[in-house]
Amino acid sequence: MIATKPIDLRANLKSYLDNAFDGEPVIVSRKNNRNVVIISERDYNDMMKAKQNAEYVEKLKRGISALNAGKGIEHDIIEDNNE
Repeated sequence: MIATKPIDLRANLKSYLDNAFDGEPVIVSRKNNRNVVIISERDYNDMMKAKQNAEYVEKLKRGISALNAGKGIEHDIIEDNNE
């Protein structure tokens, strides 16, 4: 991980963006601890997918817990033979 200041980022933007694209996150230090991190789109998409997967797994766990607690509702499957 690379850390830089906004002034250095402006002066060397291409280099920092290339680093981020190559998988090396860049932290930009800002006043009042309002830092930002530059990452590649690929890394961002991977993080978002992992977050969504974790949220989905938590939903599944809550559903399984509800079923185990007897809070499930049973339904019959009705097939439409008119097609």
